[in-house]
Amino acid sequence: MAYVDVTMRWKKDVSFDSVPVLTHARDIRPLASLARLLSPSPIPVSAVSKLGRLLETPDRRVTSFLRRFPAVFVESVGPQYNLPWFRLSDAASRLLREERDVFVARRADVTGRLRRLLLMCPQRRLPLRVAQGMLWHFGLPEDYFKEPEYDIGQDGFRIIASGGGTFCQDDDDGRKLELIDDGKGEEMPLSVLQLNAIKFFGSTEVVPIPLFQSKGLRLKQKIKDWLEDFQNLPYMSPYEDSSSINRNSDISEKRVAGVLHELFSLFVTCSAERRRLLCLRQHLGLPHKFDRVFERHPHVFYLLLKEKTCFVVLKEAYMAGEDTAIEKHPMLEVRKKYVELMEESREIIRRRRSGNPIESYSEGVEDPLEMLP
Repeated sequence: MAYVDVTMRWKKDVSFDSVPVLTHARDIRPLASLARLLSPSPIPVSAVSKLGRLLETPDRRVTSFLRRFPAVFVESVGPQYNLPWFRLSDAASRLLREERDVFVARRADVTGRLRRLLLMCPQRRLPLRVAQGMLWHFGLPEDYFKEPEYDIGQDGFRIIASGGGTFCQDDDDGRKLELIDDGKGEEMPLSVLQLNAIKFFGSTEVVPIPLFQSKGLRLKQKIKDWLEDFQNLPYMSPYEDSSSINRNSDISEKRVAGVLHELFSLFVTCSAERRRLLCLRQHLGLPHKFDRVFERHPHVFYLLLKEKTCFVVLKEAYMAGEDTAIEKHPMLEVRKKYVELMEESREIIRRRRSGNPIESYSEGVEDPLEMLP
């Protein structure tokens, strides 16, 4: 089937704009990274003040970012020169421990999602830098590849030099992450879309992509006809070889939509910043400008415009309820608790500005500012 050029109109959906774990998505990652840096003891702000670009804090100033979340970061006056120091609140420390406990208890599930990503790659490998950037989305520790205690070999991974299959322990940019067994002899997993088809139709002969229409979004009849034909097109699993597909066809587009659907279903929040997906293009065998699929299929993906950036959300994860094969990520509840602390921080700042006594629910003290001994 030849490629049909269809233009869809973006429509704001307030139901997604009110989901806390999505609306705070840009802040959660730098907040969690700073929480790990500040654990287990207080440190001066000078130790982290130059990390704004690395942590990608929205306002670029780490000090301002830390002060935005008093329920997570407790500010103190340092022992010399009255410089600000920061430490983790008790609630944030407990949350870090909970995050580690969840990973230990559900390690096979969490690491299995990264394994699926490698199985979707034709070469069954990824540049280590790209894999490192995906750890947050899969719910893996940021130092998963760096700390020997994690022993990534037990999860079926290894790091190799770019020129061969030998282990490489230095910081060479040419390192790659690959599967030890290369996935050979392994039965490929069924995608979420295939599991949905089996659940509702009893087979995978026809595999449609679940559609969820936003309120107020109306489609022209010719687009509805195209969409119906698109749903009936042959489906190719993200774990199959797609080299024989004509990239200038709607079949190729359905394959791209299927790959992205499967990818988002593996993420903690089933969402990601649009620009962060571009590095996966050639490794997943996707065409140039593959991200236009998000705009052409507003019933599948929602574009959340927030704080001068664009997040892509898989609608099925939030609108299908129990009628989906998408499995809830073990780390999702932990992320929600981070958001609760962020909301608590907003309340603390609001009460502080209003002149009312401030009670930190995390610390049980009247004021989060204190003196170091």
